[in-house]
Amino acid sequence: MTFADANKIINKRKIKMEVEITTENIERYKNGELPLVVDLWATWCGPCRMVGPIISELAEEYDGKIVVGKCDVEENDDVAADYGVRNIPTILFFKNGELVDKFVGAASKATIEEKFKALL
Repeated sequence: MTFADANKIINKRKIKMEVEITTENIERYKNGELPLVVDLWATWCGPCRMVGPIISELAEEYDGKIVVGKCDVEENDDVAADYGVRNIPTILFFKNGELVDKFVGAASKATIEEKFKALL
């Protein structure tokens, strides 16, 4: 492996496919052309740290088909309140501007991916 090849691998791993969802931009993403998946999380949440890498993998796999966002509830507590989120992690699924599904708690990649597939 050349130095250039190693750099490509390192740089690819640094690329995040998720967008940051905030109070200011959720409406724009929610009403966009593509379905939206929002992972509501917090840094102190153990189950959130388990789900986070799964969401990142799915964001990469569904890039161009579904917009995947991460919303830190500590910084955007009004987003959590607007959607009745009382526990994290919570994953919200939007299609055509409407909330169509919600998943609470940690789960396997296969379980979460089924929800992604249902949006398409």
